[in-house]
Amino acid sequence: MVLRVSKDEAEAAEPAVVEESGDPEGVRWPLPDDPIAADPTGVGMPMLGELLIESQLIGSNQLEEALLQQSASGKRLGELLVELGAIDDFDLARVLATRLDLPLADLRQSTPDDDAIALVPESMARASVAIPVRRTDEVLLVAMAFPQDDAAVQQMRGSAGMTIAPMIAPPSDIRRAIDRSYRALAGVSRHVDAFLAAEAITARTVTESDAGIDAPVVQVVNLIITQGVRDRASDIHIEPQDARVRVRFRIDGALHDVLALPANMGASVISRIKVLAGMDIVERRKPQDGQIGMEVDGRPLDIRVSTTATIWGEKGVMRLLDKNRSLFRLGDLGMPDETHDRFSKLIRAPFGMVICSGPTGSGKTTTLYAALTEINNSESNIMTVEDPVEYVLPSINQIQIQDQAGVTFAGGLKGILRQDPDIILVGEMRDAETARIGIQSALTGHLVLTSLHGTDAAGALERFLDLGIEPFLVASSVVGVVGQRLVRRICRYCSVTFEPPIEEIEFYRRMGGPEKKEFWHGEGCNFCLRTGYEDRIGVYELLLVSEGMRGLISRKARHEEIQEMAVAQGMRTLRDSGIQLVADDVTTISEILRNIYVI
Repeated sequence: MVLRVSKDEAEAAEPAVVEESGDPEGVRWPLPDDPIAADPTGVGMPMLGELLIESQLIGSNQLEEALLQQSASGKRLGELLVELGAIDDFDLARVLATRLDLPLADLRQSTPDDDAIALVPESMARASVAIPVRRTDEVLLVAMAFPQDDAAVQQMRGSAGMTIAPMIAPPSDIRRAIDRSYRALAGVSRHVDAFLAAEAITARTVTESDAGIDAPVVQVVNLIITQGVRDRASDIHIEPQDARVRVRFRIDGALHDVLALPANMGASVISRIKVLAGMDIVERRKPQDGQIGMEVDGRPLDIRVSTTATIWGEKGVMRLLDKNRSLFRLGDLGMPDETHDRFSKLIRAPFGMVICSGPTGSGKTTTLYAALTEINNSESNIMTVEDPVEYVLPSINQIQIQDQAGVTFAGGLKGILRQDPDIILVGEMRDAETARIGIQSALTGHLVLTSLHGTDAAGALERFLDLGIEPFLVASSVVGVVGQRLVRRICRYCSVTFEPPIEEIEFYRRMGGPEKKEFWHGEGCNFCLRTGYEDRIGVYELLLVSEGMRGLISRKARHEEIQEMAVAQGMRTLRDSGIQLVADDVTTISEILRNIYVI
């Protein structure tokens, strides 16, 4: 394995670069107690703040603000500058490497060696924000966020029994590398073997009595969930097949195979999940739903479980909801400026209904909560009815649907109307009764935000009519519809220029894309699981219900007519918004083809 060290840093820190065949001669040890702090003598190495200003990465006013906060919080200066958004952690690590005369480790392309990883326990690596990268006969190279932490270095030295040669890497890069290198699923094979050994003696199904914490099936399920969280999976699919049980993670909207279990293990794995979710483990024919609350790597997790019978046995899907995830602001969703401005005005209307439309997993709930965050204030009574409650907001009154207790969307919405609400969020319009009550609420002076499954903004209006709602009621109550999709972003760590297939280029030009000399994609790195994509961004279209639009809705006009009028009124379609993201090098043509249906 070759460690990637930037050319400038290698030249600036020549003695500190560790060559493949040599010892780390010239590495300065011990390091200064706190290289973030000022040099009290005024001589020697310059202050970190001075280097950042000299590099034109921050301004003097940003440094002064960070120093003021440092005196109150006691945090490191660099850490505060990253939190304030004045600098990103990679630039900070680069400047710090120059200051300490240490090499800068590129964990984005270089993969730590397994034999080096084995020398330091995962718990120690996470606590120290450090990861072993490579070993020689007597030296262990370690990428560290805080190489001045002498206690952490001593701990790793004791664990590895070797001299520690520190390098520098951004904390976020190190945490990602830890998640990728210390694979929870690496130890799953021994638990599978233990299960098969027990299976050979006596066939059994996991129940409350034998699901001890050390049982093989219990360990396998825990490892699958843990790895799913570390890989940023939104859903975990456990699928029985003819000769195996396939485990897949949905990451950034795409499914990836991660594990294959023996076919005879499937029933026990599903039974264990059903035990955790409080579901009936005896009933295997009917679909069931449940919920699991647990903690993974110190993060509270809410898991929604769904099972259904297939020809090979029960299939289970676990949706992972991180309770600590932060809410998006409306401006962070990826809406074009014009769409953002129009939508911001729309959600500040005193009454009416605003609909978010799109297929499952298109980010409708995220958009609705971003809107709530935008308009939330102490003067308004905001109430929601949802299934499930995905984001918990302390200042908003939220109702969880409970079918077994008779709390449905329609019933919850009726209850809300007796609570003097100003703004109402209905998680989903699933039936005619809920839709009718929601429309009546919008017509009687309430702002109603809701979601609806549909192909696009115009299709959402047709879905309302399909539920049996009178056209004049839809025309009178709905003030705007947002159609949306999610597409994957090009990975910022491994983006490179490339030549798309001729079919994709022709599609781009046919859809009206502006002239481009270069197209970009991700070539794949450690941080994007070699997919070339990291995270997602929304693609939006906003249909405003004008007087002319109300006329079309009232006479049940065709989808094409509604779409044409919306475009004439200034709506940028999903297709046009997606093509613009390609033009801006945010995503790829293939991703637009995969996610946005274009005729």
